[in-house]
Amino acid sequence: MESLKLNSRSPEQTQLLGSYLGELAQEADVFLLVGELGTGKTCLVQGIARGLDVSEYAFSPSFVILREYHGRLPLYHVDLYRLDRTEEIADLGLEEYFFGNGVCVIEWAEKGMQVVPRENLLITIHYVPVARSTRSILLRPQGKRYQELLGQLKTRKGMTALDPKC
Repeated sequence: MESLKLNSRSPEQTQLLGSYLGELAQEADVFLLVGELGTGKTCLVQGIARGLDVSEYAFSPSFVILREYHGRLPLYHVDLYRLDRTEEIADLGLEEYFFGNGVCVIEWAEKGMQVVPRENLLITIHYVPVARSTRSILLRPQGKRYQELLGQLKTRKGMTALDPKC
């Protein structure tokens, strides 16, 4: 499956990518976010919320694990940061969000890879060592739906601002 690698040079560019994802999102989409603390995962979610026409500000749900926002589609923002065992994550009953009528975005998704749907869009964010304000963002589609989404994203006007590194 073809991946897309981008560089974001600012929080605004990360949010722009997120807004494009939100605009293209459909019911039951699952976006998995992986990256170190402070790389911009919540920033990306804020953009997704904007793209879904959510009027509320998207906060990190670290202390409550899940926040729900309402826009064109519901946004289920899950944060697994405080959970350490797969059993804890499995016991949350997230299936209703994975296969529900909204978009499920999971931060710290690497902690729950055994329980998330096999088809998803895996988004990995890393610091670029030589430029601490720049982030390398890799979007890896898992399944036909997400391959199509990536194809739509690549043709999106304004994507060149994100410095594609295909």
